Amino acid sequence: MSNPCCPPLDTFQKVGFNIPENACDSHAHIFGPYAQYPLADERSYTPAENDAERFIWHLNRLGLQRGVLVTASACGTDNSSVLDALGKYPDRLRGVAVCDQGIGLPVLKAWREAGIRGLRFNLYKLNGQAVYKNGVGLQALEALAPLLRDLDMHAQIWVHAPDLPELAPRLAKLKVPLVVDHMGRMNVALGIDNPGFGKLCAMLADGSVWTKISGADRNSNKKGHYDDIDAFAERILKANPDHVVWGTDWPHINYFNEADVPDDGVLLNTLRRWVADEQSLKKVLVDNPANLYGFGA
Repeated sequence: MSNPCCPPLDTFQKVGFNIPENACDSHAHIFGPYAQYPLADERSYTPAENDAERFIWHLNRLGLQRGVLVTASACGTDNSSVLDALGKYPDRLRGVAVCDQGIGLPVLKAWREAGIRGLRFNLYKLNGQAVYKNGVGLQALEALAPLLRDLDMHAQIWVHAPDLPELAPRLAKLKVPLVVDHMGRMNVALGIDNPGFGKLCAMLADGSVWTKISGADRNSNKKGHYDDIDAFAERILKANPDHVVWGTDWPHINYFNEADVPDDGVLLNTLRRWVADEQSLKKVLVDNPANLYGFGA
């Protein structure tokens, strides 16, 4: 059994700017209550219990109105907790689910009506090896692409940007909107001129993908400030500011040292450093999430 992760922080750095109305945390997870929604037996980590009500508390404390819940790999293909949360908070929440290719159109249609706007696929590998258990991969994405197109849903892909040049031809054939997690999980040590990061920016520029400028804490080598990520985020925003959303990645799973757990206030202030003008901030926090996830629709 994997070691238990540290819980998220209950306190945070003061947010140093006015957050626009209907701002959205576009990437977060919930876990539990475990008596009702147990984790998958096979998993890569064991997160602390943080349910839908705790996520709403997280949004409220940061001054955010909306959130997007993504079924985490520790839950396998059980989306029950996310679907339950969408039912409780239909105006505030949307979801991204995980399923294998055996799912049928009626189930996906019902999920979409419940607030699921995309399916997540785990293409994330390092040195050719999968990093996390329970991921649904490229083969399932290719099989499900026709259903996603029919239902106007997107595919969220957890992928290492250096793999994008090789994967891009297969992804282009899908004709499905793609959302790349966490800036392509680009560790700064790889450099801003990495061909994979360049491919991500090119795909953004031509409108074939969106990305989340989330995961600064995971991509940075400067814990707690993340200014080594600035150039990457700024290049992404320059490539296509209309296809960028932001998220905390709360409750920050897979941290085993309390000193490493990110401060959500720091993450919001980091975003402000990347988007200095009010119009750009509103795009990333309000307008783009509303378009991608169908808030208000």
